[in-house]
Amino acid sequence: MGLQNTNERYGSLSIGLHWFMLLLLIAVYACIELREFYPKGSDPREALKTWHFMLGLTVFVLVWVRIFAKISAPIPRITPEPATWQNFLAKSVHLALYLLMIALPMLGWLLLSAAGKPIPFFDLELPALIAKNKEVADQIKEIHETGGTIGYFLIALHASAALFHHYVVRDNTLLRILPKRK
Repeated sequence: MGLQNTNERYGSLSIGLHWFMLLLLIAVYACIELREFYPKGSDPREALKTWHFMLGLTVFVLVWVRIFAKISAPIPRITPEPATWQNFLAKSVHLALYLLMIALPMLGWLLLSAAGKPIPFFDLELPALIAKNKEVADQIKEIHETGGTIGYFLIALHASAALFHHYVVRDNTLLRILPKRK
């Protein structure tokens, strides 16, 4: 399998990024959900929040690589071709997922900035994007959390559609993005 996409299937770059980013998104969500098991201010809770921030920013970096890979190579055909409404819905969900992978990390960065907290990114501390402002931080937090909830539903819809196409419609939608078996 080549690095680049073909008209028949995604290349190893797209496949690797797709599945790696799924693992990253699982880790991002797990970190923020698991923090609830620890008391506020405790070391494990703070560590999970820090990992949530860093992994979220990693998603932000990698989504641009995915976008570049997506626009610079062909999108493999689905055979048999789905109905027009299915193509529209698929493109809409993909667009929404990409927007969330850009917007949620940016909102997280803005949230930490407005809260006056450090913005960790592994061995770096990123600069604040805006001045400290509690009211703005509260508003951004609300938007960020709502976007995160929407993300759960979009990811579930995306995965359900892939499984529906594979097991019910029996087209090659899912096979195009799976690593090739020998």
